[in-house]
Amino acid sequence: MALSLGIIGLPNVGKSTLFQAITKKQVPKENYPFCTIDPNIGTVAVPDQRIDALAEITHSQRKIYPTVKFADIAGLVKGANKGEGLGNKFLAEIRNVDAILYVLRCFKNENIINTQTTINVLQEKNILETEMMLKDIETLEKRLAKIKKEKRIKSSEKELSKELEILEKAINLLNSEQNLINQEWGQEEKIVLENYQLLTMKKRLFLFNGSADEISSQTIKTFQENDWPFLIINALAELSSSDLTPQERISLGLPAETELNTLIKKSYQLLNLITFFTTGPDETKGWNLPKNSSAPQAGGVIHSDFEKRFIRAEVISWKDLVKSGGMTQAREKGLIRTEGKEYRVQDGDVIEIKSDA
Repeated sequence: MALSLGIIGLPNVGKSTLFQAITKKQVPKENYPFCTIDPNIGTVAVPDQRIDALAEITHSQRKIYPTVKFADIAGLVKGANKGEGLGNKFLAEIRNVDAILYVLRCFKNENIINTQTTINVLQEKNILETEMMLKDIETLEKRLAKIKKEKRIKSSEKELSKELEILEKAINLLNSEQNLINQEWGQEEKIVLENYQLLTMKKRLFLFNGSADEISSQTIKTFQENDWPFLIINALAELSSSDLTPQERISLGLPAETELNTLIKKSYQLLNLITFFTTGPDETKGWNLPKNSSAPQAGGVIHSDFEKRFIRAEVISWKDLVKSGGMTQAREKGLIRTEGKEYRVQDGDVIEIKSDA
């Protein structure tokens, strides 16, 4: 499963610059609102030194890293839920992403047009979230009207009554300006709401685009107090240094690891993802998996038949395998475990699925 992030923000806040730095893919970023009309989609490999180490000891012919898909979508404006600007197209494009990256302008540059009267991080955040809420209300109210009509015809249907109750609860929360992701939902409620790909049910990460000295301590304090996850990244600086090696970055006084890698790692944490590996002479590959997933579920990520016809899994941590020097040596030392259907996969596990497929 490839992690997918939708990059959103007001016009001219640096979304396309960030996207270009991430994917090294040329995209329009001219200095005018709505220069990005069609969403730019880029899928990038996530470097992982564990894959490099495993591939070396198993003499893999190729290495396949986990991937992250980024969608850079047209700038949002107030009224987007009603079609202002490119709102309808914008909002339709982010329904399928796993999480939303809100890019908020912090950089001060008079040469870059600001569609707002001032640089105000909280104001930008509120505009974006309000549009998300209004669009969700519209989605739910359409379904609500349909249910009420169906309910008049089939008044005895308990499922419709329950769905009606859940949707009314969600609409009331949205009308009181509460994001649905922050609420406590029962399992049945989650299943119903997941059908509608609601924007305010998606995990979110706020990105302050600028340098640390351009962001007020009060802004940071407000985000910390509300437990709003955020990162500070200077997208233009990252774009300028995107082709540099870690050694070159250090020589220029930059951190060896780019902030973009930090962004990817933060995204993994946000979505509670781990990485497990398969390795052998043909290839070493990293796979994304939600935390607390079972061994059969890990098998299903590799191939659907492996989950349905799972027998057992042979498991070893990547560190133990590398220290052993190879599968044969690890097996001789008794480090490879046999796990059943109840085993919960751990980050860094190397797994071989046994099935009757």
